[in-house]
Amino acid sequence: MEARAMFLLLFCFPFVRKIDAAELVTISDSRFLTDGDTLVSDAGIFELGYFQTGSSRNIYLGIRYKKIPVTTLVWVANRDQPLASASALVLKITEPGTLVLLNNISMVWSSNTTTKSRNATAKLSDTGNLVLMDENKKVVWQSFDYPTEHWLPGMKIGYDYLRGIKWQLSSWESSDNPLVGEFTWGTEIHSYPDDKLKQGSVVKFRVGAWKSEKFKGISAVSKNLNFTYNVIVNEEEASISYDYGNSSTLFRMTLSSSGKFESWGWMEEGKTWQLGLSFPKDVCDTYNICGAHGSCILNMNEQSCVCLDETKFVPRNKKDWDMSDWTGGCVRRTPLDCQNGSDAFIKYSNVKLPDTHDSWFNMSMTIQECEARCKKNCTCMAYANADASPGGRGCLLWFGDLIDIRSYPQGNGHNDIFIRMASSELVAESNSRKKGGVKGKIIIPVVILGVLLLGFISSWLLYARKNKNHAEPTEEGLILNISKSQEETMELPQFSFTTIANATVNFSPQNKLGEGGFGPVYKGMLEEGKQVAVKRLSRNSSQGLDEFKNEVICISKLQHRNLVKLLGCCIHGDEKLLIYEYMTNKSLDLFIFDEKQSLFLDWTKRFNIIKGIARGLVYLHQDSRLRIIHRDLKASNILLDHDMNPKISDFGIARSFGGNESQANTERVVGTYGYMSPEYAIDGIFSVKSDVFSFGVLVLEIVSGKRNRGFTQQEHGNNLLGYAWTLYNEGRSMDLVDPTIAESCNPQEVSKSIEVGLLCVQQNAEDRPKMSTVVMMLGGEDALLQPKQPAYFMERDLLLVSNFSSSTTNPTGSLNELTITEVDPR
Repeated sequence: MEARAMFLLLFCFPFVRKIDAAELVTISDSRFLTDGDTLVSDAGIFELGYFQTGSSRNIYLGIRYKKIPVTTLVWVANRDQPLASASALVLKITEPGTLVLLNNISMVWSSNTTTKSRNATAKLSDTGNLVLMDENKKVVWQSFDYPTEHWLPGMKIGYDYLRGIKWQLSSWESSDNPLVGEFTWGTEIHSYPDDKLKQGSVVKFRVGAWKSEKFKGISAVSKNLNFTYNVIVNEEEASISYDYGNSSTLFRMTLSSSGKFESWGWMEEGKTWQLGLSFPKDVCDTYNICGAHGSCILNMNEQSCVCLDETKFVPRNKKDWDMSDWTGGCVRRTPLDCQNGSDAFIKYSNVKLPDTHDSWFNMSMTIQECEARCKKNCTCMAYANADASPGGRGCLLWFGDLIDIRSYPQGNGHNDIFIRMASSELVAESNSRKKGGVKGKIIIPVVILGVLLLGFISSWLLYARKNKNHAEPTEEGLILNISKSQEETMELPQFSFTTIANATVNFSPQNKLGEGGFGPVYKGMLEEGKQVAVKRLSRNSSQGLDEFKNEVICISKLQHRNLVKLLGCCIHGDEKLLIYEYMTNKSLDLFIFDEKQSLFLDWTKRFNIIKGIARGLVYLHQDSRLRIIHRDLKASNILLDHDMNPKISDFGIARSFGGNESQANTERVVGTYGYMSPEYAIDGIFSVKSDVFSFGVLVLEIVSGKRNRGFTQQEHGNNLLGYAWTLYNEGRSMDLVDPTIAESCNPQEVSKSIEVGLLCVQQNAEDRPKMSTVVMMLGGEDALLQPKQPAYFMERDLLLVSNFSSSTTNPTGSLNELTITEVDPR
């Protein structure tokens, strides 16, 4: 309703053109920016206005340096919607406190602010940050949260976990076209943050470990620039920003359309921007050019790649290596033998630390504690200070191969890393290295005590070798074996109850994310700073140990980008807990069924979610080792990561099949009304086509923003499926579309999605397509088959199913979509 009210206000608003241009200090609901006007920062450093770029005659709302004769746009609002003229443009604030750019009566760009802010105003700071504030001067939106290709002093790169915002740069399409290009510069936070330059999804260059440090400026620009990099890594955010000292020199960093990360300083004498640094700058900046345990060294007389230590490592493929094909990397001359306790660590200095994709960190540990932590875990391959600044702090551990390493000349202040080696490598070896190698020191371990302790931790060593998630050992048993048959035995990291209780602040209500048929789900923060979601089996839940075991067994064997990742579990007395990766944006139902939140899901995001769910189901149905039928696919079981990528969750009632099995019958029907196929709900027959039906319901809900369960077309009594079917037959399918995405939607994609949804919810299971066919239909251009009438055409058809439910603590028709644990079929 608020969105509609805003549009009514826009239509009714009398546009008045100003005759004289003005320099504004603020923008409000009564003072707005028109053609020729500019919003100027207090010291006159930046201005916001309507500008052209390069040779293009297109008009953009952007921020530029005011006193520089060369137009340099540092931020663009409407980069994907250029305008031919500025004569009808108005930038103003509307209810509920949203900054909008209007072209006559159509909206070109909006801050999409959902928080109600009375008497809001917009102001431009001297840092180049456009800030929207409420009447109490509280910031409710800022342009620094949505960078384009410029990284300005004070602007952050990284993640805001609390608000679900990703701060990253995206290049222009060309030097005079602000359209989003193919390069990005941002942070990966699989573990310790690492900035990477990507072309699409391909990593081209990696910066290296973050540092909090001060240093003198870039001589090519100015020797008087005193830089400070500021690093924040905690439960609220992971970010890096920079500032420079008192200097009249203007400084900026950019991501160019050609994929270069560059620094620039303004030279007043020559009235031009002077290039300082540019990355990637040489062949050694190429991401992972030397493979695992290889190190890149610039040397005009020799090859640029060497094994990290040529006395300890050898090329994996000597023939390829000699022909300058270094992709295979290097391997240890002597394999590790952690079980006898004699492995130790060698220090290598002046290196670019390896990629932190597969790592663990703790910012409060000393380097001595870090060594001890790595030494007792056989899968830990190396350790170093987490913050690689001079003096260092924190602990950073690497697991698996060490990649993207670069060696530097001695004494240049680069980092130290300690790498695990076999004990035999420590005998008769001095600190020398062959020419081109990396120099280091030997760290002698306390072997005797380690050998004695190994008798007590041998079970953990087995766990550590096989565990890919590197969860910490606990006092309650390091290997959890859960078996449903002799063929189905698996090992899963087990967390202690104390660890999980501390992570969730004793399961504080403030940390509660939601609740399902299994029980409540809590947000947690492990000691090392990793965010997790903890599913706690309710003592009053009708689901029990069988469902707990089922979920552990099913999901621990599944690996797909569209399935949620299980990190471990905990059994402590009556307590049964599952620990998952934390999804920043929680579940899909919180977006598509909420009037305000749905504004954040435009059609492109919704269509990507539909396709992602489809790919996940294809994996479950045919690509995983066992055929998995989920049986409870619904909007609340689709989780969204920070980029709004979907991940299927909640496998408590899933069933697996081997061989050619594809169908089964059960007397215990479980699922959620509104999503269950008719043959399953009434007769207890389930198959992959049961999931297809649920997927079809989900597609129609995503398109319409309406729940199937509880939706009623008053005129005909149709439910959502019946309503979609009626519109389809009348040639009015677009009337089903959620009004919040009406302007962003692609009519062809929407029509195709509705048809696919209707094909999936057909009454007869045999008529429904396989999920592999669904993926092809969503991505292809061919005409689709004509769908037949869906099941549950009328709302009363859904109500009939409720009559078959047995007694339960959960209302069978409730709109909270709790999983119904048991239904007696006819």
